[in-house]
Formats: sequence, structure tokens, C-alpha cells
Amino acid sequence: MPVRSLARIRGSLHRLRAAVTAALALGLGAAAWAQEPASPPAGAPAAGPSFELDLRAPASVAPLLRQHMELKRYQEVSDLDDAELARLMVLAERDVRELVGTLGFFDPKISVRREGGSAERPRIVVEVDPGAVAIVAKAAVSFEGEITEQGDSGVAAQREEIRAGWRLPPGHRFTQEAWDGAKTTALRQLVTRRYPAGRISYSLADIDAPAGWANLEVRLDSGPLFRLGPMQVTGISRYDPRLVPRIARLPEGSAYDQERLRDAQLRLAGSGYFDSAFIFVDPQADPKAAPVQVNVREAPLHKVVLGLGLSTDSGPRASVEYLNNRVPGIGWRALTKLQIERKSPFVETEWTAVPDARLWRWGVLARAERVDDGQFITNGQRLRVGRSRAEERIDRSVYAQYDRATVQAQPGVTATPADTGDGAAISANYVWTGRYFDRTPFPARGFGVGFELGGGLTLTGSKSPFQRSVLRWLGIRPLAEGRLQLRAEGGAVLAPARARVPSTQLFRTGGDTTVRGYGYRDIGVALPGGGVGPGRYMALGSVEWQRPIRRDGLATNFESALFVDAGAVSDQLAKLRPWVGVGTGVRWKSPLGPLQVDLAYGVKVRRLRLHFNIGATF
Repeated sequence: MPVRSLARIRGSLHRLRAAVTAALALGLGAAAWAQEPASPPAGAPAAGPSFELDLRAPASVAPLLRQHMELKRYQEVSDLDDAELARLMVLAERDVRELVGTLGFFDPKISVRREGGSAERPRIVVEVDPGAVAIVAKAAVSFEGEITEQGDSGVAAQREEIRAGWRLPPGHRFTQEAWDGAKTTALRQLVTRRYPAGRISYSLADIDAPAGWANLEVRLDSGPLFRLGPMQVTGISRYDPRLVPRIARLPEGSAYDQERLRDAQLRLAGSGYFDSAFIFVDPQADPKAAPVQVNVREAPLHKVVLGLGLSTDSGPRASVEYLNNRVPGIGWRALTKLQIERKSPFVETEWTAVPDARLWRWGVLARAERVDDGQFITNGQRLRVGRSRAEERIDRSVYAQYDRATVQAQPGVTATPADTGDGAAISANYVWTGRYFDRTPFPARGFGVGFELGGGLTLTGSKSPFQRSVLRWLGIRPLAEGRLQLRAEGGAVLAPARARVPSTQLFRTGGDTTVRGYGYRDIGVALPGGGVGPGRYMALGSVEWQRPIRRDGLATNFESALFVDAGAVSDQLAKLRPWVGVGTGVRWKSPLGPLQVDLAYGVKVRRLRLHFNIGATF
């Protein structure tokens, strides 16, 4: 029967050394303890090493020994005699054994010997054969506290998630670092949801050194389930105090969730009302109604933002934004933006109210734009009044809208006003968007879906009713190597043939974010004379394989991509014909968001086109 040694491996390397030294001191007696050589005093002149140290060990343990072996620091003590050196050699064997044990080698063969004659400088040879590394034979994660008493499916799923996520399962190499890391990760998974006062109540690493096995046991005490209590806000004086709870969206009585607290912080900091926000729930508070402490630093009332940009669709652009966070008299926010670029300059102002208790807010938007696609120049105006609601995953908008488009054909292009989308209309609209990704702005899995429903009346020519619908979907699926991004979108405008629906309500596509391989709005309805006009039906689809670019076997912030895009626009559903683009590109997870550079081949036009875009929107 092998002799089993029970090792409770905990604490830092420093505490391990201290324990070994203390034990040896007790065994060698008080006299030996009193004779321990002192480390060289600070600032003492260097007299050369008192002995040479020859470490003979494989690469698996040599770096750790060179950095932390106690014997090495006594080389600079100049007055070591033979008795002191002999005692240090005894200490060195124990020290080396403890050090290699932290790497999972619990049955090493260690030789510490002296070489060289009495007249020569001593050479101490430390020879180490670490033997076989210890392998985890069994790992058990158990629980105590309220997490074991609640039958809620979410609690059960959390327990199984912690067990499944244990980072030192059977078959893995045991090391002190991996052991500490596995316990830390398990505890983090416990305290980030429901149980912020959780702790490790018991942990044991049972090492069978001769056999090379490690049996691990960890017990997590969840403590009580925490529910959020009233919100306590500090740092707000300039703006309406109702802003913080309505933007944070942390209702009383909901279970503690660190990720939801983080998202609330991000919403507050990104709202424009606050430069920073910090949310804290004290794990020592009453778990039945733990106060949510929110500290904010208010943003200035007025802010001006200047911007520069570049895209292959529109070329260089410059913009200026003016933000007034509290319009006198009504307390609304007003954001006005002017953007100058070659193809689609615009000016826009949007005014929004403080959200009400149900998170709905009123808003007014006015926009004027000029779109030059090389064949038509469209001067558009839009006025919108309505309400919107932004939740954790879902956004909703309900609004009435007035659209007007005045279209002028470029020289050589002939088309009727109805073909170009020259006209005006009023409409009522409902927009819904749901985002179900695992994280932002760089999701690895999940999907987003959205739709727009609208109906209205044309105001130019014969007043005709029309109905407009748009459905879009984006899905991301992880693969063994990389991920697959799937995109689909469809739209339709139903109206009498004589109706002059404004082009802002119709469809054209092509460009950086739709069908690559074609220019901005190149895909539409073919007109007499070679022009392209907007259509009443649109369909888009895209498949993209994204793979991480690795360096030394590790994934970087860059990815490669292969893609196929297709899109079609027509005035008749049966005449939709796809325009296909294929290509390759590079993605970079930049601080500003996803940046993509693509080289695409437009099958229809038989031409390569470079595309550049930053940011992702759904």
C-alpha cells in the first residue's frame, strides 16, 4: 500500500517557505536557529559569490527554481563557513521539494551535494528529477446555503453551470496555480448572480505522491439569496433625479445579478446625462432588500462633438454635433447634428423627453438630407413625432411621420416622377427590435430580429393609401474554428401602381453594409436610359465565415472573413433577381467597435470593389 500524504495546498509561496523554515528550525534546535546566516546588508560592497550554484533540472521546473530557490540568495553572504553551508544544503532540499510541488511534481528525486576541494570556492550542485506530474483523478464541487434549498430552475442551472465550468477536471495536470485559479473561477460564478456573499467554506487537495494522483474537493457556501432594495443615488443635482432609476432599470425585488448591474452602469454612462456611474450592492446588507447604491458624475449641460470619418460608399466626411441636455422650459434633451460628405450630407435635430415610469418617452425628429447616387439627386425632408421605449433587449417605437422627396435626374437620365420616387406622404409606424446576443459589441453567438410596420397616404398626385413592411434578422453561430454570421432582410411597399410613394419609403441597396461588390445604392429598378430607381420590393441575404487570426497559437484581435452577399430590388415580387457579391476581408476589434475591410467581386458587373466600414448596427 503506498503511503498517502495529505496536502492542503493553500496560500502563497511565501507562506509555504515560512512554514517549512519554521518546521526545520524546531527540528534542528534553538542553537541552529540562532546561527542562521543573515542576508547581506543593503548597500554592502559586492565581494563575489561565496559559492557557485549549479542547477541541473529540466525546463519544466528550472525557471521557477532559478527565480525562487532560497539557496541562491545566500551566495552573496561572504563569511559563510562550512557548517553554515552544510545546513543551507539541508534546507535547500526541502525548499526545492516544496517549489516543484507547486507545479504538480510531488515525488521528485533531489540531490544537493558539494563539489570541489577545500582550497577552492565551493560548488553546490542541485540536481532535480521532478518525476511524473500529478494528474487530477477526481474533482467534486458541492454546495451549502440557500442555493441548495431553492428549487428554482435558474438556481439549479447556476449550480450545474459552476460544476460544468470547473477548470481543473479529471485528467488535467495539477498545479498550485491551476488549483487556485479553478477555485477563484468557481467562486466568481457563484457571487456574480444571486449570492454576492458567497464564499469557499472548505477546500482540499488530497495528493497521493507515489501514485501521482490528486483528488480535489471544494464546497461553496452561497449564503442568502440577495434581492435588490431601494435605490440610493448620490451625485445628481443638475438633472431630473427620476432619470437614474428609469435609465438603470433595476426594479426592487429582483434577484442580484452582477451583469445587470454592469449593464445599468453602462446605460447610465452612455445616456449622455452622466460622464460616469458606479453601482454597488453591499454583501453585508439585508439580503431581502439590499439597497442599490448609485454614484454618478453629471455631464455638462452643453456639449459640442466634432467628427471625421471615411467610408468607400461616401468618401471622407466631417460632422458637428451639439447636445443640450436640458432645454429651458420643457427639460427635454436636444441633439442637433450636421454631417458634410460627398454623397449624402444631412442636418438633423432630435428632441426627447425624460422617460416616464413605464420607460416610454416622447420624441420629435426633423431631418433634411441630400442624396446623390450618381444618377439622381434626392432632396428629402422628414418630420417625426412619437414615443419610444428602450429596454434591456427590446426597443419599441410608435410614431407619425411626414416624408417628402424631390428628385432631380442627372443629365442623360430620363425617368418619370413616379419612377424616381418624387412625392410626399404621411404615415403611422410601429418599429420593434430585439437583440439576443451573448455580449456586445463583439458577440460570439445569438441573434437579433426586428420589423417595421407602417401605413399611410400619399400626398402628391392622386392621394393613395400604402402599406410598408420591413423584416430583418441577424444570427451568429459559433463553429469549431470561428463563427458563422447569417443576415437576411426583406421589405415591401403595397400601393396602387399610380401612387407616388416618396423614395424615402422605397428601397435601393448595395454598398459596404448591404451587398458588397457593388456601389452605394447601385441595386434598384432599371429605368429607361440606364438609370436605377427605387423599388417597392427588396430582399437581402448574406453568409459570412469569420475566423480568428492567430499568433503563436493564440487568437488576436484580428479575424479573416469569407462571404457571399446577395440582394434584389424590384417593383414586382416575381421579378426579383439577385445581384451576388463574393469576397474576403479582415476584421479588427478596435476600441471604436468592429472595423472591417473587404475586397468583393460583383458577379453582375464583373468588377472588384474595396469596402471599408467601422461599427455594427442592428
